[in-house]
Amino acid sequence: MNVNKRVSPSCDPLASCDSRKKREVANQAFPWSYICYPFSPKQSRPLDLGLANCLCSLSVRQSVEGLQDALANRSEGRRGFPEYRWESEGRVLDSCCSWFINGVNGAESVSRKDSLSVVSNLFATQGSWAPCSGVRSELGELGIVEFRDLNPNVNAFQRKFVNEVRRCEELEKTFAFLEQEITRSLSPSLRSPLQDPLLSPPAPQPRELLTIEEESERLARELREVSRNRDSIRAQLNQLCQYRGVLTQMHFLTASQTAAPPSFDPTGLAENRQDARLSFVAGVVHPWKVPAFERLLWRACRGYIIVDFREMEEKLEHPESGEMVQWTIFLISYWGDQIGQKVKKICDCFHTQTFPYSESQAEREQVLDGLKTRIEDIKSVMNETEQYLQQLLMRAVAVLPQWRVRVQKCKAIQMVLNLCSPSVTEKCLIAEAWCPVRQLPALQSALREGGRKSGSSVDSFYNRLPASTSPPTLFPTNAFTAGFQNIVDAYGVASYREVNPALYTIITFPFLFAVMFGDVGHGLLMTLAALWMVFEEKDPKLRNSTNEIWRMMFGGRYLILLMGLFSIYTGAIYNECFSRGLVVFPSSWHVGPHAKYYNWTDEVFRTNPFLTLDPNVTGVFTGPYPFGIDPIWGMASNHLTFLNSYKMKMSVIIGIIHMTFGVCLSFFNYVHFREISSVFLVLIPELFFMLCLFGYLIFMVIFKWVAYGPMHSNTAPSILIHFIDMFLFTENKANQDLYPGQMTVQKVLVVLALCSVPVLLLGKPIHEYITFKKKKRQAASRGERRPLLSENGSINAQQDDLDTKLQEEEEEFDGANVFMHQAIHTIEYCLGCISNTASYLRLWALSLAHAQLSEVLWVMLMSNSFSTTSYVGSIIMVVIFAFFAILTVAILLIMEGLSAFLHALRLHWVEFQNKFYSGTGYKLNPFAFASLICFSSTN
Repeated sequence: MNVNKRVSPSCDPLASCDSRKKREVANQAFPWSYICYPFSPKQSRPLDLGLANCLCSLSVRQSVEGLQDALANRSEGRRGFPEYRWESEGRVLDSCCSWFINGVNGAESVSRKDSLSVVSNLFATQGSWAPCSGVRSELGELGIVEFRDLNPNVNAFQRKFVNEVRRCEELEKTFAFLEQEITRSLSPSLRSPLQDPLLSPPAPQPRELLTIEEESERLARELREVSRNRDSIRAQLNQLCQYRGVLTQMHFLTASQTAAPPSFDPTGLAENRQDARLSFVAGVVHPWKVPAFERLLWRACRGYIIVDFREMEEKLEHPESGEMVQWTIFLISYWGDQIGQKVKKICDCFHTQTFPYSESQAEREQVLDGLKTRIEDIKSVMNETEQYLQQLLMRAVAVLPQWRVRVQKCKAIQMVLNLCSPSVTEKCLIAEAWCPVRQLPALQSALREGGRKSGSSVDSFYNRLPASTSPPTLFPTNAFTAGFQNIVDAYGVASYREVNPALYTIITFPFLFAVMFGDVGHGLLMTLAALWMVFEEKDPKLRNSTNEIWRMMFGGRYLILLMGLFSIYTGAIYNECFSRGLVVFPSSWHVGPHAKYYNWTDEVFRTNPFLTLDPNVTGVFTGPYPFGIDPIWGMASNHLTFLNSYKMKMSVIIGIIHMTFGVCLSFFNYVHFREISSVFLVLIPELFFMLCLFGYLIFMVIFKWVAYGPMHSNTAPSILIHFIDMFLFTENKANQDLYPGQMTVQKVLVVLALCSVPVLLLGKPIHEYITFKKKKRQAASRGERRPLLSENGSINAQQDDLDTKLQEEEEEFDGANVFMHQAIHTIEYCLGCISNTASYLRLWALSLAHAQLSEVLWVMLMSNSFSTTSYVGSIIMVVIFAFFAILTVAILLIMEGLSAFLHALRLHWVEFQNKFYSGTGYKLNPFAFASLICFSSTN
């Protein structure tokens, strides 16, 4: 092979371009590289067609001829690629492949997805399907690429490799028959579920696939033949055993029936009747049919028969159902041919098995001896057949898992090749796929390895170009982050390069759940259950369970772990453990100074179950509790009022901070997508509206907590009345101000909030209209100049396509649509700030419900068990504790936990994510053997 020009992946395709062309390429958002696959005319198969198994996102807009035309016209100033020619035996082949990748190089993190590239490749072929080289399975094993369908209008039955797919499907049917035979016929001592091989075998080569096909067909054919012979021998053995049972058990009955009575005159009877000879019909019938069979014989023959039934001593297999049945033997004695015909017809109607029954006792004994000999011979043949069948089944068990995996890989490869589009000359296959940018080195390694395994003497290289369609979304996750990412994806998959809420959900979701589920005891139980799942996560029985509910819980084990830990934390703040308080530090409230101040006696303490402690009395309240709620509030009669006020204000503060954080996250989306105008026309007005109204509400709550202590609690103003007067621009003399100048500050804040609404409503539509007019004037000033390339980078774009694109851009702006969209967003945001703030009150409501349910269980069950101190009381306590534990797990952990989980889910989806998250993307579905085999095993 003579190579005019050899290149390497480090070559610069712009080396021959002028400076203006280099600047045009540099202005593109994506770096350039290129890939080329050589073809050897001496070989009867393409060298790198197997790369279809490995390559990912391919997006080629050019045909082979278009690429060659681009190479030939490179000197005319058009964007093209270097020309590569391979000559051998007077034949010349121009082959050039390009991978164009849409992605943004940046840091990889969970908060923003990995950059993806759309890559394009041309595969040389000469009528044969892809060689199953090592490269074919490498990218399938890696699972880094997602192929795109280039034949959306082609029927599935008309694609190029449909015959190979059908061939693999036929093999799968053969494997299903083998597995069915293994399940049905394999010995129970050797029977075990078919497991996938520990080391995944590679995709088969064409010769290997042919060998698998021949061996599986031969094995299936032998199994069919042996199974058919085994079934035939077993049926014959059953019939002989039934016949032996008939002769054995009915022999003593016919000895008396065949003897003539003393007054019997055979000569005179022969003159009057010719059918006076006694005859027999013997056989077996299913025990369920005996009553109906006997009744019909009696009615049809009018009693001119003698019928006797006996059960067989051994159970035999039913020929149709395969179940073991204890057959019933019948012997019918009759006189006359007409009665005999009726009996035989009835026997046929009930599908009975009848056997010859001789009238001579000597003949019956002779037949019985012959039966015993034949039964022994058939049993020996049956044992040999069964042994040979077990050998065949063990061979199938040994090779079937490997065959199944390899054929599944081969089928997946052929289905991927069906997504490719053949070139005009039918010498190449054009494929498109998406690939993460960070996986490009692994892709290049696979290309080199594929070239080596396929015998190619020229290295393969790739090219990156921008794509016109939006790339899919890929977030690298692990066992810890997968559960949180699934929560976000259930709402909607992030658009390409959009901020991912899953990173923040790792903290906010367990915390909001714990606010509603706060209890040290319940959180500890949940943590222990999650820790067990975490420590046993490698157990195949737990990982491969088919129970959908268990798989969902097991997949979110780290989420449950964090929910349990956060519940322990919030439960410690609430000072609740199974509804009881924990006295970790001494209480800050003291009764002694109060009793001394009011001269309380022992009688007062005995007669009053509840006493009021006045914090204004010196020494009664010494300061805040070191951590959480003071345990003395658990004994107070007004503890519910105190906790309601505390939890309600806490819920509002958490909700406003959560929503404001969501609004701030939109800043990163605007900056990344270069929508700087939205920062000033959308983000800042939204923050003004949120902070001037609801941020000020948080300020008033915290200011009141700081400025008014126990000594001034009776004169503290109402925040709710101040907040209402703020919107009404009124002043309530009965409700004193929190600080001097409060009314002026509130009026300014309301005016700023109201001024942000028209900016939010009209700012973006006006800006888009001005930008559109500016672009239109710039386009008019350029005159008749037209771009040479379409925006997707295709060098084969027709001028009509470019003109059509320009016409679409001229008609792109729709003022009414833009204004309507922004009006809906403004109304939804302004009203949502109010409704979403109120929605966070569910934190308070569910926390109260959980605490009250826990207290009811304690008061109604466990507290009653402490009333008796005898031995009987101990037994009663154990029984009551069992009920308490069951109800705690069923109601408080499962039902209340599920309720809190769903409410936390709603707060994230509706109140948090809709502030910045669109969720209109689609997931990257890479071509990976592991996922295909796992899905097949699950099914």
